[in-house]
Amino acid sequence: MYGSVSEKPAPARGSGQHILVVDDESRIAELLSTTLELAGYRVGTAATGGEALDRVGRERPDLVILDVMLPDLDGFTVCRRLVAADENHPPVLFLTARDSLDSLVTGLGIGGNDYVTKPFRIAEVLARVQALLRTRTRRREEPPPRYADLLLDDTTRQARRGRRALELTPAEFRLLRYLLINAGQVLSKEQIGEHLWVADHRRYGDNAIEKLVSRLRHKVDETGPALIHTRRGFGYWLGRLASA
Repeated sequence: MYGSVSEKPAPARGSGQHILVVDDESRIAELLSTTLELAGYRVGTAATGGEALDRVGRERPDLVILDVMLPDLDGFTVCRRLVAADENHPPVLFLTARDSLDSLVTGLGIGGNDYVTKPFRIAEVLARVQALLRTRTRRREEPPPRYADLLLDDTTRQARRGRRALELTPAEFRLLRYLLINAGQVLSKEQIGEHLWVADHRRYGDNAIEKLVSRLRHKVDETGPALIHTRRGFGYWLGRLASA
């Protein structure tokens, strides 16, 4: 099930920002449009990649929700052309089937910002939209989040440890950012799960969070003093040990 209009409506979060929904399945496009409008956004729709490119050029939306599978151009091609046409292109939230997750590495590497898998929950889409728009609004107002020699760039969704670029998945990037902005604070697995997966966090479980933290720690702490630590029985935190 892709979502349901019978779900309890989320409180209004938008301030009239313009969102373009690109999906050739009219049922999904209508569901997303209705939900986003109720949440305070202005919404346009497109059913093909060509139409999406045309509308983005004319209307300059604040965010694009883009299905990977379209009848003419695939979503990755559309994203690549958006990036090539304008360095200040709107953020892109991909919609993809679970069995296509591996191919998202390509899409996220060429300028996509995040993704939601089908079947999706409306609450998760709204949360991703809100996060991407919030980042877009403040990225020119705030310095990039950093700790010691660890730096995150919200504009490009990239991270660096000193001169070393970190190749992170979207979930790893969100986790690292969450740990970084709460540097020195122990975050429980429940807090991390709620932040990363919103309404779906319970189905992922502690094991998924442990594996995600392990992968992220390997990438961040491969060289240099360790920054990601475990407080057994409590959770995880980012910072330098007193003796480091």
